Amino acid sequence: MAKLEYIWLDGYKPTQGMRSKTKIVKDFDGTLKGCPMWSFDGSSTQQAPGGSSDCLMKPVAVFPDPGRNDAFLVMTEVLNADGSVHESNGRATIDDDDDDFWFGFEQEYFLWDPEHNLPLGFPPGGYPAPQGPYYCSVGAKNAYGRQIIEEHLDMCLEAGINVEGINAEVAAGQWEFQTFAKGAANAGDQTWVARYLLERTAEKYGYSINWHPKPLGPTDWNGSGMHANFSNSVLRTCGSKETYETICKAFEPRIKQHINVYGHDNDKRLTGLHETQSINKFSYGVSDRGASIRIPVATVEGGWKGWLEDRRPASNADPYKVAAEIIRTVKGAV
Repeated sequence: MAKLEYIWLDGYKPTQGMRSKTKIVKDFDGTLKGCPMWSFDGSSTQQAPGGSSDCLMKPVAVFPDPGRNDAFLVMTEVLNADGSVHESNGRATIDDDDDDFWFGFEQEYFLWDPEHNLPLGFPPGGYPAPQGPYYCSVGAKNAYGRQIIEEHLDMCLEAGINVEGINAEVAAGQWEFQTFAKGAANAGDQTWVARYLLERTAEKYGYSINWHPKPLGPTDWNGSGMHANFSNSVLRTCGSKETYETICKAFEPRIKQHINVYGHDNDKRLTGLHETQSINKFSYGVSDRGASIRIPVATVEGGWKGWLEDRRPASNADPYKVAAEIIRTVKGAV
């Protein structure tokens, strides 16, 4: 007998939230095929009217649940009652059946104290010392919430999520984890489940996770992004500066299409300051963290074989939709 924790994305706008509920399944074989389709009340999640409220959860990925005995995490996508794709289903927008595209998401966020409505490390009614000593910091004076972060990392690894690292970020109480996967849908699945585990870990300590791209408002504190590192077979093998420039330039006329799915309130973060390009401008450059697209120096040193980093996605963006839009742009360029 197993506990299957079904996770789905609700219909709230402009930013979707995560929901989950537990299903007890006898004789579960530990595979995706063993996860039955399930339903939920869409009228309670802004995904259906009350008079016809059933929505379906289609399992798409399953992971061991490291926090519970005989339990598994089941990532799902939402369908309408007739089996058609629900409008809130960002995963269904991905066009990458052959997994040619690889994605690495750098997920930034703030550990948040809901009692004082401030990040960890911020004194009530004020601010800590200016940013500078917090990035990759060590010690109780500058690093806040490490126990939560380390526990989350261990849970992700035990669940089989391909987390490649963690670090304290530029602002006090701000942290980051990185995921990598081959295939856009797989990358989105892993990032969403890692987000779920982070929320659940912080919940145990009485804290929440703030995914807003600029939760501290128009202050001299960095916002939170979800930088999207990506490649396909062309980028990994071309060995051509000209090909890289062609792909980078293809992003410029599609600023609107990308920004539309790169997270709500991203204009508060993409100001041209704090290692960002302005939301209405586009630029690219080698090792330039103030550009829209950064060409990593490792790509250049590797003979123009590697990957690119889109630095514009916000921390609250849907990785499914981000990946889908990047794929559309790159496919249109080469």
